Amino acid sequence: MIVRSRRARTCAVALGSVLFLTTACSFGPPDPDVAGEPPNLPKPSAAATASAQEQQEVAVTVLAKGLEVPWGMAFLPDGSALVTERDTARILQVGPETDGDSLKVTEVQRLSEVTAGGDGGLLGIAVSPKYATDKTVFVYYSTTKDNRVAKLTLKGKPQPILTGIPHATDVNGGQLAFGPDGFLYVTTGDATNGVQAQDPKSLGGKILRITADGKPATGNPVKTSPVWSSGHRDVQGLAWDSGKRLYASESDQSRTSELNVIVKGKNYGWAAVEGAGSDTKYTNPLVSWPNAESNCSGVAVMERIIATACRDGQQLWMLNVTGNGTLLGQPQALLKGEFGRLRALAAAPDGSLWVATSNQEEGATPDPEDDRILRLVLSGGGAGRS
Repeated sequence: MIVRSRRARTCAVALGSVLFLTTACSFGPPDPDVAGEPPNLPKPSAAATASAQEQQEVAVTVLAKGLEVPWGMAFLPDGSALVTERDTARILQVGPETDGDSLKVTEVQRLSEVTAGGDGGLLGIAVSPKYATDKTVFVYYSTTKDNRVAKLTLKGKPQPILTGIPHATDVNGGQLAFGPDGFLYVTTGDATNGVQAQDPKSLGGKILRITADGKPATGNPVKTSPVWSSGHRDVQGLAWDSGKRLYASESDQSRTSELNVIVKGKNYGWAAVEGAGSDTKYTNPLVSWPNAESNCSGVAVMERIIATACRDGQQLWMLNVTGNGTLLGQPQALLKGEFGRLRALAAAPDGSLWVATSNQEEGATPDPEDDRILRLVLSGGGAGRS
């Protein structure tokens, strides 16, 4: 259940619609005791809500615009975000300063090592848990030969730590995230029709778990291997809940897309099965959708709400889960068709959600302001706790 915060307003409407806010229904930054010192963010420009069962307000603010296929997003200690652009190979810093009615966007650097094409290019980014002292970030990118993970200090030269990840025109995976255990999780694409996803010797179609130096992490299913889970088509989103459960999106399958709970050593079935199946050899998804409603990338967690941003579905799917991670009720669609294709998604330090559009790519219809980064604040005890 979603619990209302003490500062929630009362202008809720039905999930899936987006209405312009009136002055009687506005959202500010969260209380300092909830999120610490919030950045100086622009005022919200739109609102939406949750289900008929629970009235839930959502405010939407355009934080940045004029980007080109933003793919990865990770936050620095000052509350600003590092954002990668897939096709330009740029690392951008968004905030914390404002620039007119949005946040200031600064190009930090452009990586000459990247070869963009198809859905490859400069993809995921993660900030070291020890960034205050080591100033290190990690990136996932494509070259002419492979996909790879590198570490760097901003404006410095990337130092590859894991190479030889299978590369293809499409289905390259690319998400990076540090888990609660302090290790770096890496998602890779199958880059074939299921052959590499089921091959324990291949890095393709896997979720990997490595150290900051690119070595297999302690406690992996096979001591000498970086593989954490297998049987994946194209994972582009990772996030953990407070119980340290890992949720991952699964896209680009033949018919369906999935949201999975990732468990050490489990096989998620691609390409033998899509969605739920009866073969106990494979782990069933938490939920699956037809591709036209999903093909989701970014994943974020807010208390017991799991959100995933969808490209083909052009919406966010919002799921409530129980304390043990099982689905509670039916997934609810948010922002459907309002901003086009959605890809990057992250929970910000202030408790809000940041989501990026992906309309400056082939097959999409960009708005004059695309691509944009949006900030979502949920009134009922979720993001932002307004």
